[in-house]
Amino acid sequence: MVPFLVEILKFHQHRAHGTSLVAVVFTGMAGAATYALHGSVDLTASAVLAVTAIATAHFGARIAGSLPEWKLKRSFGIFLMAAAVLLFAKPYLPLLRMDAPGMWSKLSLLLVSGMLAGLLSGIMGGGGGIVMVPVLVLVLGFDQHLAQGTSLLVMVPAAGVGAWTHNRLGNVETRLLFWMVPGLFLGTFVGASIAHLLNEGRLREVFAMVLIWIGIRYLMAPSPMRSPAAGS
Repeated sequence: MVPFLVEILKFHQHRAHGTSLVAVVFTGMAGAATYALHGSVDLTASAVLAVTAIATAHFGARIAGSLPEWKLKRSFGIFLMAAAVLLFAKPYLPLLRMDAPGMWSKLSLLLVSGMLAGLLSGIMGGGGGIVMVPVLVLVLGFDQHLAQGTSLLVMVPAAGVGAWTHNRLGNVETRLLFWMVPGLFLGTFVGASIAHLLNEGRLREVFAMVLIWIGIRYLMAPSPMRSPAAGS
C-alpha cells in the first residue's frame, strides 16, 4: 500500500506510512476474524504480543515522523528487501525450527517479538508480521496459518496506536479512508479465505521479486546532497 500511495497517488512518504497504518487496523480486523473462523488464532499469544506491541508502536510512529523523507524511503527499501528474503526462505524455515522453549522463555520471546513488531509497524506503516510470524513458526512451533492469524489480531491494537500517533503528526489522509475501508474488508476476507486453500509457492516468489524491485528503487532515493536541486 505504501508504494501505491507514493507512486500512484503521489503522497508524501510520511503521509503514506500513516495512512497505510490506519488501513492495517481494518485489514487486521477482517483477516483475524476470517482466520478465527478456521480456528487459526491463538488468543493468549495475541494478548501477550499486543502488550509490548501497543507500547512501542507509538514510539515507532514518532521515529518515522522525525526522519527526513529520503531516510524514511531508504529505510522502507531495506524493510522490503528483508521481507523478500524471508519470503524466498520460507520453504526452508521449518528446517531451522528450534526445540520448544519453556514457559518463561516462551513468554519472554512473545514480549520481545511484540515490542519489535510494534516498533516496526509504527515506523514502516505496517509489517509487524515480519517479526512475529517467524518467531511463532520457528521458535514456538505454530503452524503457518495459526501464526498469520495470531499476528493479524495483534496488529489491530498495535496499528491503532501507531495510526493515532501518525494522525496527531498530520500523517493520515482521512478523506481517502472512506473509499478505502470497504475494499480493505472485502479484499482481506477474500485473501484470508484463499490462504487456507491456495498453493502459495509461485505467488510468494513473484511477490518477493516485486518487493525486491520496489525495494531497490527506494534504496536509490537521493539524499539532499545528491539531489539535482542541491547541486544547482
